[in-house]
Amino acid sequence: MGSTAEIVCQCVKGNIFWTLNNIPIDENLSNKINSTHTVLSLRNFTHNSAILQCYSAKNQQVVGGTIIRTYSKPTNISCTLGFDNQEFSGAPEHLTCKWEHQINPSLKVKYTVKCSESNSLRNFCNSEVKTCQFKDIDRSAMILMEKNYTVTVTATTDTMEVVSDPLEFSPYHILKIIHPKITVTASHDHVLVAWIRSLPSMKGYCQVRYSQNSSATEKTTEWVFNNSIPIEEVESCINYTFAVRCALDKAPPSDWSKEETVLTKLNRSHVKLRLWRKVAELEKSGVRKVYAMWKGIPSTCEDTLTYTITQAPYKEQMTGVNSTNIPYGNSTYNVEVNQDAHRINLTLFHNEVLLKEDSVYVPAVGESLPQVTDIQTSAHKGVILVSWKAPVQPVSGYMIDWSHDGNQYYWKESKHTNATLFDLLDKKLYSITVTPLFDDRTGQGTQALQICSSFGDAFNVAIIDVKAYDKSANVIWETKSADACNGNAINYTVFYWTGKEPRNIVPVDSNKHDVILENLHPVTQYHVYVEGTGFTETIKSSERLFTTKRFDPRLITIMIACGSITIVLVLSLGLCCAIQWKNFLAKPVPNPSHSSVATWLPQSQQKEVCPFSNPSEGSCDRVYTEETHRASTPSLAWTCDPAADENSDSAIVLAPDIEDDRLVEPVETNSPSSSSESAALLSSDNSPVNPYRSQSSVETPVSSMSKQSNYISVKQQGKTALETIYVSLDMFEQGQSR
Repeated sequence: MGSTAEIVCQCVKGNIFWTLNNIPIDENLSNKINSTHTVLSLRNFTHNSAILQCYSAKNQQVVGGTIIRTYSKPTNISCTLGFDNQEFSGAPEHLTCKWEHQINPSLKVKYTVKCSESNSLRNFCNSEVKTCQFKDIDRSAMILMEKNYTVTVTATTDTMEVVSDPLEFSPYHILKIIHPKITVTASHDHVLVAWIRSLPSMKGYCQVRYSQNSSATEKTTEWVFNNSIPIEEVESCINYTFAVRCALDKAPPSDWSKEETVLTKLNRSHVKLRLWRKVAELEKSGVRKVYAMWKGIPSTCEDTLTYTITQAPYKEQMTGVNSTNIPYGNSTYNVEVNQDAHRINLTLFHNEVLLKEDSVYVPAVGESLPQVTDIQTSAHKGVILVSWKAPVQPVSGYMIDWSHDGNQYYWKESKHTNATLFDLLDKKLYSITVTPLFDDRTGQGTQALQICSSFGDAFNVAIIDVKAYDKSANVIWETKSADACNGNAINYTVFYWTGKEPRNIVPVDSNKHDVILENLHPVTQYHVYVEGTGFTETIKSSERLFTTKRFDPRLITIMIACGSITIVLVLSLGLCCAIQWKNFLAKPVPNPSHSSVATWLPQSQQKEVCPFSNPSEGSCDRVYTEETHRASTPSLAWTCDPAADENSDSAIVLAPDIEDDRLVEPVETNSPSSSSESAALLSSDNSPVNPYRSQSSVETPVSSMSKQSNYISVKQQGKTALETIYVSLDMFEQGQSR
């Protein structure tokens, strides 16, 4: 690999040309040495495998060819003299060499490492991997000698053998000394790291690595010749871990020393005490609670520190007004104030000496103060971006505070009209407030709309009901999220199947929570479940079984409803008919006081036919009442045809115009039964409770009746027995059949 290959083509007379992997080769690389031989030189050949062919320029035919395969040498050889025991310095305990070799991993390669002194063979090391450690070499002699050593690596396979370029080195240039021993001392303004290394008389370098225990970020110093170095770029009251490694000049570095951890001290120049507050609403008692909070000094500092917090009305002096000592380690305190404006002051004492102080303004209730407007928030990958418009008045800065539960607040100060909030809890709803700051006071805080730090797909999908019919089913499900910042499904997929058929899939939009499964088989058991797909994951509901019906239950319901309506209608109609029939049967009995006594011929003697248009409609009964002559209005005319029965002695017809007030009766009869019945009925006329009017039967000559009225007489057939009956007008109204 990388060397020059020469290929000779022996061919017929004439010119030829070459191709490598079917790509023509520059003619300048080919040299014709005679009429039948041509030599091709391929310099810096880097192909692992390539097909080389030569063609006749005359007929473009392939004259010859071959496959060229390459192999590489072992490269990047490095050797070290080292120690297994890092606690004691002495003669090196091992010589180890490593190298690189690009070769087909399927090939079995054997490596042989040769270490020689001044071209004289000294030691061998065999290995099947790319590292080898000499076991029989005199390592102490190598250290004592100042002569250089040469190392080569030979790679051998069944088909090739290749030797690396030689590596020449001085024993001290490959000596990896033991790691140093270190000590770390913390001061108020720096941390001093010191160490002791082996072979201090020889030129060497050392490097320091340090990091905070709570951070994965490591820092390293430059290589230095000294045996110590002060580290000033450390924060106060933080645990730091330190380690050191050293190396001789041109030699590989030692391993890192054992780590040492130390708590840094309070650096007074780093103290930046900052005070802020959150003011609650005015209570009914006229008191407001102010949640004071500060930062700037970690609670892990072991120095003697004390906080003092004071409060007073804004226009009064702060000294000696409601002063409270707070033990060090606290970073919050609740203060109660009234509705007036106040100022809260915080002082920090170190060994009873004032170290830092800060104060914050608490506005009065209803005080008109400048505030920011048009707060905009957005979240991306757990970070919230906040921006706003500044008030008209010039400000010294802005204070941004935020909380996800209303109990623990985080806050930061910004000089710009935007801020980025980091280190937020995942999938939490945050409340953010921005307050402008002025020289000695604060403005009015403006709260932004609540926003989630991030969204997730922590939702649950559950099937709540399956309504099965004969050839379809209605599947209903619901989706629930664990909290406000969890996402919802962007779509659903319903899977259903029987035990013998493949699964069927029905996609559903996210705004629907039910689906109709169609073309099902009656009386068949189905499996069904619902998958909800979110932005990052897919949630599956539990599987549910349902069985389709033999008939559609909705059809049975409709039939039952129609049958019920029909029964109600039939019952209603029957009830109406029953009520009408009952009313018909419950006709009132005629009032006797409205009736009259009349003489009616027996049926056998009623031969006259009423002169209606249809004579068969009925017979004309002869009625003779006492009231006939009293009627002031015309009565219904009943006329009996005298020709109907020539054997009859007489027939009476009620004429429409009766002007005579005399009672008209048929000719006298001699029927004893009739006379006795009439007498019996009339005898009741003398009773004081008799409802009938005084009535009597008289005989009137036919001549007189014929003379005074419009009655038409016919022949009378002998004397006929008379019957006494009672007649009501209702009887006539109901018809002759009555």
